[in-house]
Amino acid sequence: MFFYHQGDYSSRCAPVSSIAAKIGCTAQTLNEWVKKAEVDDGSRPGLPSDVAEKMKALEPENRKLRQANEILRKASAYFAMAELDRPLKR
Repeated sequence: MFFYHQGDYSSRCAPVSSIAAKIGCTAQTLNEWVKKAEVDDGSRPGLPSDVAEKMKALEPENRKLRQANEILRKASAYFAMAELDRPLKR
């Protein structure tokens, strides 16, 4: 609705306020939706919604992998030290 009626108004704030009152949300909420839509269609710089969702879904996996790497790094260091402390066999 905003993009369709945007040309009818002289400023960006006017259609947001008018449409928000008609659909029963706050102007701030509608403005955020419009900004997201503009980012998604490429007319505004930013991270599109689908990419942001994928990143959010991958964050827990990334965290688990980092923890696993840290555990492996510590285990490797532990076993390397144990190998150095072991007496040599001849």
